[in-house]
This record gives sequence, structure tokens and C-alpha cells, in this order.
Amino acid sequence: MSKHDQENRGAPRKMKEKEYQRELRTLHGELVALQEWVKETKTKVCVVFEGRDTAGKGGTIKAITERVSPRVFRVVALPAPTEREKSQMYIQRYLPHFPAGGEVVIFDRSWYNRVGVERVMGFCPEEQVTRFLAMVPAVEKAMVDADIILLKYWLEVSPEEQTRRLESRIDDPRKVWKLSDLDLLSYVRWDDYGHARDEMIAATSSSWAPWFVAISDDKKRARLNVISHLLSQIPYKAPKRKRVELPERKVTNRDSAIELPFIPTPF
Repeated sequence: MSKHDQENRGAPRKMKEKEYQRELRTLHGELVALQEWVKETKTKVCVVFEGRDTAGKGGTIKAITERVSPRVFRVVALPAPTEREKSQMYIQRYLPHFPAGGEVVIFDRSWYNRVGVERVMGFCPEEQVTRFLAMVPAVEKAMVDADIILLKYWLEVSPEEQTRRLESRIDDPRKVWKLSDLDLLSYVRWDDYGHARDEMIAATSSSWAPWFVAISDDKKRARLNVISHLLSQIPYKAPKRKRVELPERKVTNRDSAIELPFIPTPF
């Protein structure tokens, strides 16, 4: 039996939407407090999300960012490298996206593409993978030494749940864009991804930048667990804010001086 199966034997029921929204509301308040602290202290935070296709990276990132400012919480999801970028040092195209003071940068896939999809799909030779695994801990040590708080999450989905989620995308016009040819190719390489994950975590989980694994078969619980854990890893303290009161105003003319071009209202 796999570790994943062992951990999920006797797993709790799927979380209900009302319960999820109640807990998420509380965590969103804490994320806003974190945001204000990051801005005030000029702290730099970098969060990496990795995992198989359908593991829930996008949904988790959306849950983190939907109530905070995009000027503070920036999401980076880079496309495939250009020919120019392919000729650069591998980490080079990620460097400009690292956080400055007062920013939280979230990578929806990251430099770990080298030992994930690129390795499994045969897009890079094994010697490049070996070099990457040897060098990345030192690069991340340099990040941490530059006062970047670095958090790395791997979202772990079961093969049965991955199949269910991929099948749900086939006929859903809201999700069809999520189903690429690469997803279908990678689907049959479950074991290859598992081996790549294990080697990646063993080689790059360090005392200064450890990996954290979240079981994501229940998307709602996974999102709450990740947000709660993320908040626990950062020593933030909500800044004191003065009470806001709306000033008085007078509204004497409710009509526009011109004919406004309103959109149609079919609903």
C-alpha cells in the first residue's frame, strides 16, 4: 500500500461548501493581515506550488489571492521558454520574478519544471536534471540569505481522483482549456512522475527550504490546510489600523449631463 493510500484510509468526509466558506473567510482575514504586515515591513515572500496535473494548484492559488491585492500578491505562471530563454542559464528567466520588499510572489509551477514535466516528458537530458538537483539547494540558500521567505508545496492527488478530474474537463466548456495534449501524454506516466517527485524532494528539501506535501483529493480541505500552514510559517503580526468612518457628502444631482452608453441588460 502506498503512503498516500495509508494516509487516506479513514479519511474525513468531503467538506461541505458552507463549512468551507466559513473557514475560508477567517483565513482570508488572516491573509489580509499578512498582506499589511508584508507591506509595512518590506518582507519578501516566495511561494512555489508543484504537483501533477489536476492536483489543485490553480484553485489553491486562487483561494489565497482572491481577497488580497494583486499589487502585493503576484502570481507567476510562465509559458514554455522561448528559443532565447532556452539558451540562458536555466534559473535566469525566473530571477526577474523574485519578490522585492513588500511582495508575496506565488509560482504556479516554477524552476522545478526541470525535474518534473521536462524530465518526465523527455524535454531535457538526464545530465541537466542531475546538474539541477545538485545546484538548486545552493540557489535557494542564496534566496533565503537575501531575506526571502521561501515556501515550497507539492500537492498530491490520487490516481483515481486525477482520472475523475480529467474526465470532468472533457465535456465542460468552462474547463476544456485545462485539458492539453501534454496532460494526456503525462497522464499515462503516473509512476514516472512519482519517481521524479521522490528524487526531487529527497535532493532539494533542505533545512532552509523544505518541501511540504498536501493531500489534495478534497480540494476544499487542501486549500484550507495549505493556507493555514502558509500563515503558520511566516511570523507576521497584523498592524494596528485606525477605525475608518465615511465622511459626509452631499448628492444634489443624480442624473448625468450626457447620455451614458449603458451595456445591454439581458439578465
